[in-house]
Amino acid sequence: MAAELTAQQLITQHRPTLDRALEAIRTRAYWSPHPEHPKAYGEHGSLDPAAGKAAFDALLGTRLDLGQPGTDDWVGGETSPYGVELGVSYPHADPDVLLPAMRAGMRAWRDAGAETRAVVCLEILKRISDRTMEFAHAVMHTSGQAFMMAFQAGGPHAQDRGMEAVAYAYAEQTRTPDTAEWTKPQGKRDPLTLTKRFTPVPRGIGLVIGCNTFPTWNGYPGLFASLATGNAVLVKPHPRAVLPLALTVQVARQVLTEAGFDPNLVALAAERPGEGVARTLATRPEIRIIDYTGSTEFGDWLEANARQAQVHTEKAGVNTVIVESTDDYQGMLANLAFSLSLYSGQMCTTPQNLLIPRDGITTDQGPKSFDELAADLAKAVDGLLGDDARANALLGAIVNPGVKARLEAAAGLGEVALASREIAHPEFPDAVVRTPVIVKLDGSKPDAEAAYMSECFGPVSFAVAVDSASDAAELLRRTVREKGAMTVGAYTTSPEVEEAVREVCLEEAAQLSLNLTGGVYVNQTAAFSDFHGSGGNPAANAALTDAAFVANRFRVIEVRREA
Repeated sequence: MAAELTAQQLITQHRPTLDRALEAIRTRAYWSPHPEHPKAYGEHGSLDPAAGKAAFDALLGTRLDLGQPGTDDWVGGETSPYGVELGVSYPHADPDVLLPAMRAGMRAWRDAGAETRAVVCLEILKRISDRTMEFAHAVMHTSGQAFMMAFQAGGPHAQDRGMEAVAYAYAEQTRTPDTAEWTKPQGKRDPLTLTKRFTPVPRGIGLVIGCNTFPTWNGYPGLFASLATGNAVLVKPHPRAVLPLALTVQVARQVLTEAGFDPNLVALAAERPGEGVARTLATRPEIRIIDYTGSTEFGDWLEANARQAQVHTEKAGVNTVIVESTDDYQGMLANLAFSLSLYSGQMCTTPQNLLIPRDGITTDQGPKSFDELAADLAKAVDGLLGDDARANALLGAIVNPGVKARLEAAAGLGEVALASREIAHPEFPDAVVRTPVIVKLDGSKPDAEAAYMSECFGPVSFAVAVDSASDAAELLRRTVREKGAMTVGAYTTSPEVEEAVREVCLEEAAQLSLNLTGGVYVNQTAAFSDFHGSGGNPAANAALTDAAFVANRFRVIEVRREA
C-alpha cells in the first residue's frame, strides 16, 4: 500500500513531543500537550464545540463501518444514561477470520522500529485530539459523565495517558542498543569477537477489554502500550460504551493505512447482547496480552484462566480516608465533599470509607466530635450540590441500574448522615441523577464491618467510628490487604500518625494523598506524574503507567555472528 505519511515526516512532526514526554516521565513534573479547557480549542473547524456536537449527532442511528475482515453481523443497542438511544451499529467479527488478518501486518510493524511505531501512535493521538469535542459527547452519552468531565477525562486526560504509555514503551524498547560489538580477550590467542543485533519483538495480539465508566481514559494506556511495542490490538468495548473506542479504532486504522501499515493492526470486537465474547477471546491462543478494567470477579477470572496471556487488571477496591486532625477544617470538608460527589462516586478512586476516631478530631476550629464531623461533611456536600445546575455538572448521570440499587440499599445499613436526593436534569429528563449518601457506622460492630469491608461502587460513603488513630491505621492495613485500594487519603497534623499511615501504604502498596484541602483531589491523578494504582494490592495488578506496564509486552531477541 502506498504511504501518504512517511516515517520521516512523522518523526519530524512528533519527535519533539515524544522527547518532551520522555522528559516528563523522568522528572514527574507537570506537563500536558492537550489543553483541558474547551476554550483552548477555538471556535473553528472540528474543535468548535458546536461542530463537535454536530459530528456526534451525525453518528446517531448510523452504521460505523470500519472495513474490518471477518464481519459477519452488525450489532449495537447503546442507550445513553441521559436517556438518548444512540442507535449506532458496529461490525461483529468472526475471530477465526479477524485474528489471522491482524497477525498478518505485525512483521512490517515490528520491523519499522520503536521510533516509527511511537510517532505513528502520536499521530493517532493527534487525530483523536483534533476530534476532542466529538469524543467528549461520545464519552458523555455512554458513561453518564457530565459534559465537562467527559471532555476532560475522556479527551485530554485520556490522550495524556495514551501518550504516557507510548513514552514508556519507547524508553523500555530503546534501553537495549540495536547493535553491539563484543570482544572477549583470550590471552595469547586471538580474542573472541561477535557482532550482536537486538530486536524488540511483540508478544502477539493484545486484547483491550473496555469499561463503561471511563472507556478512553482506562482503554488508552493498554491500547497504546501494546501498539507501540509492536503488537496488534483488538479492542473489546463494554457493551454500554462502544462508541468512544469504536471511533478510536476508526482513527487508528486510518493513520496506519496512511503511514503504509496494515490497518488490521487495530480492530474492534463489538458483541451481541449477552454474548460474553470477552471470555472467548481472552483464552484464544492468539491473544498474548490482556488489559482489563472492571469488576473484581471477572478480573480474577482472567488472571486464573487466560494463562497464555500477560494479564493487566484494574479491578475494584475499598478506598479509605483516615481523618485524625486538620489545620484547615473548612478546606478539608470542601475537598472531601467534591471527592465524594464527582461523577456520582462512579470512579475507582472515589473514597468509600472515612475512618474517624469515635472521640472526635482536633481542628483549627476546635475539637469536633464524630457526629459533628459527619454532620458538617453532610452540610458541605449539600452546599456544593444545593444548586441543581451545578449539581448536574458535577454528578453526571447514574451509569447503570446496579449503581442505583446499591445507592438505595445503602440507607438501610446504618444511621444516615446525608440522605441522597433526586435531581431533575433540564436537558435530559430521563437521566437518573442522585446526590451522594453518607451513612454512619460503628467500626466495632460485625454487621457494620460487612458493609464497609465490601466495595459499594457509586455515590455511597461510610463514616466509620474507630477507637483511635492506631486502630484506623490497622483497619486501613487490613482493608488494603484483603480488598485492595486504588487510593488512600489521610488528614492529620500529627507526624506520628502521618508516619504510621505512610508505613501502612508503603507496606501494602497503596497510593497515598495527605492533607488535600485545595484544588487537587484524592480521586484524580495526572499523567506523566502520578501513578494510577500500584499493582501491589488486590485492587489492580498493574499501575498506569510505569515501566512494568510496558516492559513485558515485548521481548528482546538477539542475533549474533562472528565478526
